[in-house]
Amino acid sequence: MDRPGKKTAAAIHTEIAREVSRLLARVFAERQHRGRTDLEAVETGLRVALHQAGSAALTELLRYEAPAADQHQLQCRCGHHAQYQGLRSKPVLTVVGPARVERPYYLCSRCHQGQFPADAELDIVDTESSPGVRRMHALVGQEEPFDHGREQMRVLAGLEVTTKAVERTAEAIGGDIAQREQQQIRRAVQLDLPVVVGQPIPVLYVQMDGTGVPVVKKETEGRKGKIDGQPAHTREAKLGCVFTQTAWDKEGFAIRDPDSTTYTGAIETAEEFGKRLYLEAWTRGWSRAQKKVVIGDGAEWIWNLADPYFPGAVQIVDLYHARQHLWELTRKLYPNDATNQKAWIKVHQKRLLDKGKIEKLVTSLRSIESTNPEVREKIRTEADYFERNAERMRYPKFRWQHLFVGSGVIEAGCKTVIGSRLKRSGMFWTVRGANAILALRCCQLTDALRTTGRPAAPHNLNFCVAHPCLVHFGSCLHS
Repeated sequence: MDRPGKKTAAAIHTEIAREVSRLLARVFAERQHRGRTDLEAVETGLRVALHQAGSAALTELLRYEAPAADQHQLQCRCGHHAQYQGLRSKPVLTVVGPARVERPYYLCSRCHQGQFPADAELDIVDTESSPGVRRMHALVGQEEPFDHGREQMRVLAGLEVTTKAVERTAEAIGGDIAQREQQQIRRAVQLDLPVVVGQPIPVLYVQMDGTGVPVVKKETEGRKGKIDGQPAHTREAKLGCVFTQTAWDKEGFAIRDPDSTTYTGAIETAEEFGKRLYLEAWTRGWSRAQKKVVIGDGAEWIWNLADPYFPGAVQIVDLYHARQHLWELTRKLYPNDATNQKAWIKVHQKRLLDKGKIEKLVTSLRSIESTNPEVREKIRTEADYFERNAERMRYPKFRWQHLFVGSGVIEAGCKTVIGSRLKRSGMFWTVRGANAILALRCCQLTDALRTTGRPAAPHNLNFCVAHPCLVHFGSCLHS
């Protein structure tokens, strides 16, 4: 681009002054006629005027000059040269409204592939939305249903976009983030990980859980549903979080460090998810943690990941999930008998489970007799569950160390990160689309915390090449 700076600046100044003058004339005329000023109308009108001026200014700014004679050819991918064909224009939606870019076009006579070098410079290759508008699409698309995002763009930014544009852009950027994450995961598998330096971390927690996401029919072909004979309607999205703890309250209960929680997740196999969560934990300083803790519910896939990916960590089964198992059993033993249910829970929960006496709890369960085959099977299943997780249920020992014994952080994460966006009424996702939006949401909640310790601010959602983070406003936060 070779436009004189003073000419462009003068054009911008003139256009803004013209639009503002027009608006002020209308405002004063309206106030004189009605005797009052409608502030909302004025501020909205001013935004429109400034947008119009900005669009005109950008159109002027984005008008490229024809290249010099010695720049009339470029190297083509096929190995030959593309020749300059003239200036071509296209519309571009920017954060201040529609504009046009006029730039040189080159064409290769051999492979017939065209080139717009300026499009790469401006980051508008194969798109008619500016980087700023695409950032907006991604931000509203990961937060709300796509049609709501379109409305937000109209009301908050004064930009008219389509629902499909929000969907395509948000999923494209989310898909790019997911792809970059996979590259980082492959590096982690090859033990090609950056050394994370810093101060020792007193306690680092890893929690994981899963929740069903409604998907389109083709995504559940051949999968069994929760009810025998019924097809599946959901796919499990696995979510992991990492956070730190440095203090506890007067009663000795653990206190999570504010703004320390980061998330990662996807619809994928447990093995794939284990690698993903391992990378997140490593990035958060797993190697520097003085005490490492893994907390989850009783799902076997969680504990199948704990040993290989997080060796040496203290493993804790969520206390409230364990209590739920006892409540389900007592309802089977004493249906519609609240008095006996509470008496049974008082013994088995408060005196045994809560005090970490799991062996006695298992013995007591196995001694229960019943003539009901369904109840006998329930007793056996629950006894096996507690026996299998005995060392993960030493709750007084964990309390004495001022550790968390509940998985509330990740359970809340499943609701806020996944449920509030992907599980709304009437929604059905493809796995690719759900993973793209989930990558966006985890990115939005996580990225700034990795490097600043503060809640995430809107960013351009471009990945940093050298680090497993995003680039905020064009500069890597690691630099």
